[in-house]
Formats: sequence, C-alpha cells, structure tokens
Amino acid sequence: MNYKHLFGPVPSRRLGISLGIDLTPQKACTLNCVYCECGKTDELTLERKEYVPTAEVLGELRHYLTQHPELDAVTFSGSGEPTLHSGVGEIIAFLKREFPQYRVVMLTNSTLLHLPEVRSALLPADLVIPSLDAVSEDVFRRINRPRHELSSAQLISGLTAFCDTFEGEVWLEVFIIPGINDTPEELALFRQVFERLRVDRIQLNSLDRPGAVDWIEPMPRENLVALAHQLGDEVEVIGKPVIRQRCAAFSEDTRDRILATIRVRPSTLDDLAGALGLHVLDAGKYLDVLLGDGVIEQHVGERGVFYRIK
Repeated sequence: MNYKHLFGPVPSRRLGISLGIDLTPQKACTLNCVYCECGKTDELTLERKEYVPTAEVLGELRHYLTQHPELDAVTFSGSGEPTLHSGVGEIIAFLKREFPQYRVVMLTNSTLLHLPEVRSALLPADLVIPSLDAVSEDVFRRINRPRHELSSAQLISGLTAFCDTFEGEVWLEVFIIPGINDTPEELALFRQVFERLRVDRIQLNSLDRPGAVDWIEPMPRENLVALAHQLGDEVEVIGKPVIRQRCAAFSEDTRDRILATIRVRPSTLDDLAGALGLHVLDAGKYLDVLLGDGVIEQHVGERGVFYRIK
C-alpha cells in the first residue's frame, strides 16, 4: 500500500522506533520557526480544519497496524502543526480503541493548547511533547515567527492549562539557538515558567540539519549540557539516536539509493524525497543517520543545503 499520511518507521532520538502520522500538507503551520528542518511555512494559519481526509488516515493506520509491526510509538508529527487538523481527536481515539498496545505520542508547538477543544482532543494520548522556545515576546517573534494573533503569553497560558489537566506524560522541548534564547535574561524567564509547569521532563534540543534560515548555528552538546545544569536538575539534553539495527523498517536499500543518487549529483532534501518517492521526513531521518555515520556531508548552494558523499 502506498501510504500518503504515514511515514517511517525510523529511529527517533527520544521515542525509539516511531511510526509518523502527517496530518497537514507541507507546510501548514501556526509558526514559521527559523530552525524548522522542513523549511519555511507555506501556509501560516490558525484555521483548524480537515487538511487531509480523516477517513484516509484511519484506513492507512488500520492497514499498517494490523500487520503487528514492532514499534515503540505512533507519533503525530509531520511537516506542519498536527493540532491544526480538526480530526486529530478522532484519530487518537481510534488508535487507543483499536490498537491500545501502541504508545500514542503527540508533538505540538503548543500554540493551539489555549483552545479547550484541542486540549480535550489530546487527553487520550499517552505522551505529549509540547514546545516552548521563548518566554519574552520579542524572542518568541524572532525565533518562532508566529501568526500576528499569537503571543508568547497565550502559548504559555494554554500550555499551563493543558499540563494541569492531562494525565499522561508531558515532555517539554526547548530548542536552543545560541545568542538568542540562551541569554541570562531569557534563561531566568524560562526558570520562572518551569517552576509553574507540571511536566515529567524538560529537554533541550539544538540544530541537527539546516533550518529555514541559514544563519542558525547548532549548539555543541557540551554547551547544551552546561545550559541544562543552569536551568535546573530536572532539565536534560535530548539523547543520541537509537541504534538503527533495532529498526526492522530501516531499509538498507533506501540508504543505498540515497547514496547512489548523491554520488552522481549532490541533492537537497526535497530533491531526494521527490526523486526516490520518500516522505520528506523519511528522507531526513536517513540523512541524519548518514551524517551521523560520517558518510555524507552538507554544503550550501544556490537552492539551499545540498548533501554529498564525504
């Protein structure tokens, strides 16, 4: 079956072997984050609607999961904000009802958690990983570049309300951009918010692959670890990827096809996804592994970031 709304599974640094669900076209989102590895937002929106047919998503999930794949998680992720999809609650309920053996995970940028209907839709999930990249309004706008109606205060208010009612696990993610949200002033604001939030983990992240703009630099892991210590004992750094040999779905054939393609011609992420018929997030995961193995390298060209044999 040719899946349009599912991708993976491939190794995830936090979740193990994860099957992804993509509920928005590339790329509909409430934010236009400078660090997004899916590139710039094409449709900056707050409108909740059925971006892809819910029935199609349910059909694909039923077809895939009835084969009893070995998974650590089924994860709502993708190229945009999953909670924009009006059917997200129906899909979560379906998974918990028909495939309760799988852990249901939601990745969200937190921007719609101020809506009671969104908070209610996420309640059956096992794990929610919301984002908070800034507390001050100016840093929020510089990093996340939201729709003008959104504010940092609104995001934090919705996040707090969700954490107070959700009975599953919450892992808060903070994406660190050196020189912007790691200043003493912003760190002090983060600490104030962390004290109010009922979360199980607070995790720091930084750039793996190039983002939507070319001026962002990754923060070295040792600097992230030092920053975590500054922010509190409950703060940690997202770990290294799981060993890909655990993932039966990790295709050496796909890996070899990617290498064969860029051996002939250096290619962008979008080039590879289009040429090989891969979801852009699938292609990105393979590139992460190849970069980590030291097999390929990246360089900036006229059309963006290109990958080539090292």
